[in-house]
Amino acid sequence: MSAEMMTEGRAMRFLLDQASYEEMKRRKDHTPDCYVRPGEYLHHLYRDGVKYVVARALFECIKEAKANFDNEALAHLMLHKRQLDKLVAEAKAKGDLNGRTMLGDPPPSDEEALKTPTATFKPPVVKSWDDTGLERSFGYEMILRVIYNRGRATGVQIARDLALPYKVIEPLLTEMRQAELIDVVGQRGFSDLNYEYALMKRGTEAVHDALKKTEYNGPAPVPFEVYVQAVEAQSPRYLVVTRRNIREAFKDLIITDAVFNEIGPAINSASSIFLFGYPGNGKTSIAERITRLMGDAIYIPYAVIVEGQIIKIYDTVVHEALDDHTVTREWDYDTRWVRIKRPVVVTGGELTLPMLDLSYNEVGKFYEAPLQMKANGGIFMIDDFGRQQVRPMDLLNRWIVPLEKRYDYLTMVTGKKLEVPFELLLIFSTNLDPHQLADEAFLRRIKFKIEIRDPDEHQWREIWRLVCRAKGIELDEAGLDYMLKRWFYPYNRPLRMCQPRDILNQMISIAKYNMESVTFSPDLIDAAIQTYFVSEEARDFGAAVRLA
Repeated sequence: MSAEMMTEGRAMRFLLDQASYEEMKRRKDHTPDCYVRPGEYLHHLYRDGVKYVVARALFECIKEAKANFDNEALAHLMLHKRQLDKLVAEAKAKGDLNGRTMLGDPPPSDEEALKTPTATFKPPVVKSWDDTGLERSFGYEMILRVIYNRGRATGVQIARDLALPYKVIEPLLTEMRQAELIDVVGQRGFSDLNYEYALMKRGTEAVHDALKKTEYNGPAPVPFEVYVQAVEAQSPRYLVVTRRNIREAFKDLIITDAVFNEIGPAINSASSIFLFGYPGNGKTSIAERITRLMGDAIYIPYAVIVEGQIIKIYDTVVHEALDDHTVTREWDYDTRWVRIKRPVVVTGGELTLPMLDLSYNEVGKFYEAPLQMKANGGIFMIDDFGRQQVRPMDLLNRWIVPLEKRYDYLTMVTGKKLEVPFELLLIFSTNLDPHQLADEAFLRRIKFKIEIRDPDEHQWREIWRLVCRAKGIELDEAGLDYMLKRWFYPYNRPLRMCQPRDILNQMISIAKYNMESVTFSPDLIDAAIQTYFVSEEARDFGAAVRLA
């Protein structure tokens, strides 16, 4: 099914057969959106993530709503009936109604429902200096800085430091020798690749002028305008999340269908999400798994250059490189770029407004990109929202223009404003009441508000099965029964998503100390719980701390 059909379908899908009606009645896993109101007027059925209206149930619900004088429900149901009547009339006109068990758009194929977007951008291999987009004089300065920092450098070393093929810099080396900036002072192997270069008198004078401009010493930067094109080509906006592929991405988390139904459309918006709820229920884990839906890797440059100023973008702390450029081989793309997993940049209570602007290194005379620029193509998550040293309203105001225009303004030391693409999914996460953080007008600017609720006991036990399977430990249901009756029910402790993983890790650590196997023995459970939860008994240790 094409994207047009998905967005411009004629009507919902309707199931006409008795078997579908019986299946709907038999199943107990219906989500709230299968009803007109939670628990009332059931008329929808999900199959393989595809939503249908069950025709017989629809007519029964209409009859019931009329009997109850429920005009609100009747308006909902009659709109479905109007759509069904239109489809029936069309099928009759074509002589195509007899034997039909379904009307409406055909269900998507597995390939369509599970597909993820593929990269549309790949930086082409640089074959000559003109392909770099950089001034020749800038190339001379970079080579001078490499030789200056190394003392002596071979052609191979210079090429590797600049992340450019040797054949690209070879003409510049020849020109620099002719200008008496550098000269060959040795050879570490065969061929001119291994010529060893050093600075001559003119080169020493020239490198000091180059260092006054910047002391940046790394891969050659990419022109800023090329970076802008790359970011837009790799935007998360091209992502399409369906009820099927979201389950594949979240298969190692226990999440209800109701939460899936909120997360999926929020991701498709590629805008902003507000996750709120009690701590320990997987808000950060949800953000990390969203990137699985964003498809394959993206390319980012090590650095960009704009009006002679260098901005470093690649950061080993937040970016996970998929290729090792230290390996000598022929790469099929421009190695001034790094192929990375789509980034998930998470910041918490330490976030301040200056961290969201360019950071100028006064010693090195280059810029470090802010967090949101490093997150382009992926996710920027502000965790513990409301606990920063800046007012929540001020932080929200910071994102008004980027969220609406999809570009951000960053300030350089000269006062110049730089327009930078803002192609990412912005996620706010908090365990505070959203209404304590901002008023309704501000919350409206965040498109999707999703509460991540505590798991019920069934889900909590399912998480235990997942973590035990991952650790290769046999789960004992009787042990979980004991844990709940001894340590949860008497204290009215809420269940949290993180507890199975955390408590099992406690049990493993204690079992190692006791030189025993990990089992769900009452002794091991008691020891793990006692060191996991803080006693609720109020005690005075002779000191006090102010948490404000």
